[in-house]
Order: sequence, then C-alpha cells, then structure tokens
Amino acid sequence: GYTMDDGELRRFVALEFDNGVVTALYGTDEDARSSAAKERVDGGGATLLPGLIDAHGHVSSHGRALASVDLVGVGSEMDAVARVKDFAAKNAGDGWITGRGWNQVLWPGREFPGRKSLDALGDRPIALGRVDGHALWVNSRALELAGIGDDTPDPEGGQIVRDDAGRATGVLVDNAMDAVFAAMPADTDAIIADYQERALQDLAAHGVTSVHDAGISAQELRGFDALLAADRMPIRVYAMLDVLDPANDTTLQAGPRADDAGMLVVRSVKISADGALGSRGAALFDDYSDDPGHKGLLLLSDEDLSRHMDRAVAAGYQVNTHAIGDLANDRVLSEYERLNREDDSRALRHRVEHAQILRPADIKRFAAADVVASIQPTHATSDKNMAGDRLGEARLEGAYAWHTLLVSGAHLAGGSDFPVESVNPFFGLHAAVTRQGQDNRPPGGWLPGEKLDRAQTLSLFTEGAAYAAHQEQEIGGLLPGYSADVILVRDDYFEMPVEQIW
Repeated sequence: GYTMDDGELRRFVALEFDNGVVTALYGTDEDARSSAAKERVDGGGATLLPGLIDAHGHVSSHGRALASVDLVGVGSEMDAVARVKDFAAKNAGDGWITGRGWNQVLWPGREFPGRKSLDALGDRPIALGRVDGHALWVNSRALELAGIGDDTPDPEGGQIVRDDAGRATGVLVDNAMDAVFAAMPADTDAIIADYQERALQDLAAHGVTSVHDAGISAQELRGFDALLAADRMPIRVYAMLDVLDPANDTTLQAGPRADDAGMLVVRSVKISADGALGSRGAALFDDYSDDPGHKGLLLLSDEDLSRHMDRAVAAGYQVNTHAIGDLANDRVLSEYERLNREDDSRALRHRVEHAQILRPADIKRFAAADVVASIQPTHATSDKNMAGDRLGEARLEGAYAWHTLLVSGAHLAGGSDFPVESVNPFFGLHAAVTRQGQDNRPPGGWLPGEKLDRAQTLSLFTEGAAYAAHQEQEIGGLLPGYSADVILVRDDYFEMPVEQIW
C-alpha cells in the first residue's frame, strides 16, 4: 500500500480500519501479524491506494452524456453525423437529440462543423456540445426553436458563428448557447437524480471516491439531496453552487452545510470568468495567434465578477473561478488578492479552476495570495496539438505549467473536467507524469519541464484535492483517524512502466 503524508510518500503492507476509519498502518508482515483485528482481508498482491479525488468534474453532465450521443474522438464531421444517425435510429421519436464530445481540432482542416450536415438527418432538433462544453453545434430546427436567425445579434459573452455571407453556421459559442438550452424541455428532478447516480457509479468504477462538482444548479442540489436521503450516493460529493442560478441564493444565504458522514458538502461556489481555448473563448491579453483581431471572451463584467465573489465570501463560501486565458487568470487573481487582504477570506482557500494559460510573472501570485490552482493534467495532453497554434511559442512558457506552479509553493488539486475528458483518473496520473498522450507522443513529453513525479501526481489526486475542499484531515490519505476510502488496483503505480499508468 501507499499513501501520501503531507507531501511525503509512505509505504505499508497492511492497513487496519474499524467502522470506516483507519486505525493503523503496518510497515512489515511481522508488524501486521501483531494486529488484534478479528477479520482479515487478503489483497491478493494488488496495490492499495487512497481513494482518488477528482477536484473538477460535472456530475449531471456526465450522467446525461452516458445517456446521449458520444462524440468523443470522432475523426471528422461526417463521422459525427453518422453517430448521430445511428443514435436516432435506436432512439426513435420526435424529441431533441443531444450529444457531446466533438472536437474539430482532431478533424481534417480543423474547421467548425455546420448545420447543413445535421439537417440531412431530418427535422428533429439536434444539439451537440463541443468537448469543452463551450460551443454547441445545432441543426436548423434547433436554431429555429431557439429564435436564432442570421440577423440575431451576438449576446454579450457569446458568439453566433457565421459564414462569409453572414449566415449562422449552426455553431454557438459560450453565452450564445443559452437560447438553445432555454428551448429544450426541462429535465425533472427525478431525471437529474438518475443522471447523477449513473455518473457517480461510473466514477466509483474507475477508482474515484470523491468528486468536486463544478457549478451545480439548485435542481442538481435537490438531486443530490434526494440521493443522500435514499442512501444512493456511492461516493462523496463536494458541490460548488452555480452562483448565477438565482434559485441557489437561498442556499447561499443559509451558509455552508454538510451531512455528518461528509458524503455531501456544500461550501463553495463556481463562477466562470472566460471560455475555453479550443473554441477561442479563453480571454487573452493579446490576439489569438491563429485568429488575429480576436482575444476571446470575458463572460462577466468587472463589476459583476466582484459582486458575485463578494456575496459568496460574505456568506462564508469558498470561491472557485474558471479561468483559462492569461487575461482571465490575471483578472481573477487580482480579485482574490483584493479579497484575501482579509484573513477570513484567505482562510476560505479560493481556487482558480484550470489556471491553464498564465503569464510567467503571474505564477508566483498563487502562493502569495493563498490561492489554490485546480488543474486537469489531461487538458495538457489533449490540447498539445492546438495550443501552440492558438498561443504561439512565446505564450507556452506559462501554459499548463503544473511543475512551475508546484515549486512556486502553490497548492495544487488534480481533476479531469469530465465529461470534457475521461472520468478515468489514471489518464490524469499518466498525463501529469509523462506529458504524453496514450500513444507515447511526443517523444519525451510536451513541454517536458512541467512533468511531475509519481508521488507529486498522486498527491494532486489525494491530499491536494482534499486540501482544496478543506478535507485534508478527513480524506485524501490513509493515516490513523482518516476515513478508510481505499481502492485496490491491479498494478503497482510506483513500479509499473510509466507509459502504462493510464
């Protein structure tokens, strides 16, 4: 067995626990024989690890994705259309067809798709989310139901992608997606709870014992409450309230809460400052290298960003803000520096979710202001083929800079951002250690100076993620007094070939 202990790796051959709590670790077989435990479980030579914690995912979205068209990894627009056609044939009716996971960067020409290819499938409205969740590909029927035409102006913080003649192509970026979402029939509370349970079971099957759900609505909170009451939560949930959902205001004003077993903790909010890099929505100081004149999208005004942060802190909530571009990260860090002049705010451990593209000079600001960097290692290996195009070589110096952040003294938490990436946490462990895809490319790793070692990486997904949720005294380690959240894995993570960790 292995556990992290305040950044140090501890090895053991047996773990003793009682009533769900670790009581002792034994370093040798002889020591283990001295245990007074009445029951013994033989691990059969497998490796015992702390249950892994995913510090950033989207539970309901993953459950919904499991029940819709899976477009992850499709190689072209027409391949995606073929999957939609197959799904429609197996799920007959006249309701909406939804799906997610397409990524035009993987396609020949790397161009956004269009509505015409979907229109050929018939009149059912179709809405397909990009892999990062920041763009939506729809057919003409969906545009019609959403009230979007060629003359519809771009909403603030969003873009209706148009062709050279000014016609809407069927791709909507960030806030422009909202009109389509509003046109869709609403899910019932029971459906949301079913999505959540399906997703949590899938996470458990991959070795995740706790998840930070990044930005839940009031309805999603009702779903978790229902699962908790019915004892249908297989793993722990650390929920971030979507601060833009007015229905969350009552929960926010009531202050943080948790059940006695720590299965559902509500003490943080989620805010989004910008969009994503793949859809050129990440907010940059300078133009995109592959799109002169475009700097991305800031989703909130300075006044609104400050206002939402202030009201969350006033209610005692941790603030977790999505920031991908260097401009967005600078803006969010400045807000945290302002807030953290007060000790009560500093103690809340505010987080930057993603912290993806940073100016090198901004990296040291995380430790100085006690701000947690909540990172997703697989984003680096997924984005490596397009990040250079978007940013140019100079801006890569502070991009996906996990090692530089760590040695600066910043607290880091590891996650996946599922369903943008796979829920499998070992994909993230592999990406952090190798900076390579599962094809072992590029040789030596992408931006290899930002590799982490195996212990540092395990820490990201255990004690680092626990610290980011104020849970470092309860979970994230296998030490006496901690919850016995454990997983058994076939291979020895610290001894196996590095290229096989995934």
